[in-house]
Amino acid sequence: MIKTKSDRNHELPGPLDGIRILEYGVFHAGPGGCAILGDMGAEIIKIETENGDPERKWVRVGGMSFEMPHGRSMMYDFSNRNKRGITLNIKNPKGREIFNKLLEKSDVFLTNLRKSTKKKLGIDYDSIAKINPKIIHANVSGYGPKGPVADIGAFDPMGQARGGMMFSSGFEDPVLMQLAILDQATAIAASHAMISALLVRERTGKGQEVHVSLYGTATWLMYANLMACSLLKLDSNLPWKRSHNPPLRNSFCCKDGKWIMGVHHPPMKYWPLFCKSIGNESLTDDPRFNTEEKQLKNCPELVEICDKIFLEKTRDEWIEILQGNGLIFSPVFTFPEILKDEQAHINDYIIDFDDPDFGRIKMPGYPIHFSKNSAGQKKIAPKFDQHTDEVLTELGFTKDDINRFRQDKVIFGENK
Repeated sequence: MIKTKSDRNHELPGPLDGIRILEYGVFHAGPGGCAILGDMGAEIIKIETENGDPERKWVRVGGMSFEMPHGRSMMYDFSNRNKRGITLNIKNPKGREIFNKLLEKSDVFLTNLRKSTKKKLGIDYDSIAKINPKIIHANVSGYGPKGPVADIGAFDPMGQARGGMMFSSGFEDPVLMQLAILDQATAIAASHAMISALLVRERTGKGQEVHVSLYGTATWLMYANLMACSLLKLDSNLPWKRSHNPPLRNSFCCKDGKWIMGVHHPPMKYWPLFCKSIGNESLTDDPRFNTEEKQLKNCPELVEICDKIFLEKTRDEWIEILQGNGLIFSPVFTFPEILKDEQAHINDYIIDFDDPDFGRIKMPGYPIHFSKNSAGQKKIAPKFDQHTDEVLTELGFTKDDINRFRQDKVIFGENK
């Protein structure tokens, strides 16, 4: 159960209550899109094969470990919240029959397997549409549905690499953005695609296939950078150097070692107020800094002056002064600070969640507010085979049927 500090009523229906999604996917970019729709109330059934989603065993990236007690993987939880999990062998004729029954009852089918694998398993759009013509067939890939690398697998870093993200940090060497940044953006794109196709079906009665990819999402994220290159022939991978940026678009270290960041457009409009706020009004008309062009020319000298001033007070003291005077400055937060931030909690960007294994924890909430609906995580990711019996019972199978399915490897796990 979600505990929230906001006054929104979590007993309100979810925006997608009544929508049913069947998922046959692994890792995050695809399944994460379903998890988002689960935040909005959709019912999701996740199918796993005998070995389970490999993300269950993914507990390390380089030197970063996210292994948890109770046999759980943080990344698997991240990708599969709000779902019911079943095991099913769709290569088995009886398993395929069960799969088809689930398809008939579903509004959306999502997979992120490779193009050739989908065809081989008979879970491509043409095959699925024969069973349920009105279904939304959602696909997530590495590089898109067409082209010479359409059938090549990919992970988040591949999309960042090909999509220019690794050369957007300002460093000369490529830098990977951690953790699962593009995976999550692609999951958001997938949720956008599924909701849009559901709206079209609501209006026209027609299902369709939709496709998003890591590469496509990366180029979408890099929209401004790519347009700067296309229209103006600019390489926007400029090194971020504080000494090259005037104070009204810069960051400063304060007395307590914490940082603030300010961005103002147009900068000279705010320059007199900034000088007054930092207690140095003589800078306002200083001939070295009294135009934007002069500030750019003399940036190192001006930033050095401001650096000394900002070391005189703590970050919170400066935020109170600068924001109090109507200037657009923000603290530069670490992740622990975000988890404690009042602004994040009051808007449910960070929520308190009662986890069955860990008790009360803090976690990201659903970031969109609805006036007549509620959204957010309701339950943790399913254990392997957790809901197989439950779902098959709903389809009309008996306990004896289910036990026999396990013996025949139609489904997997222990008899319950």
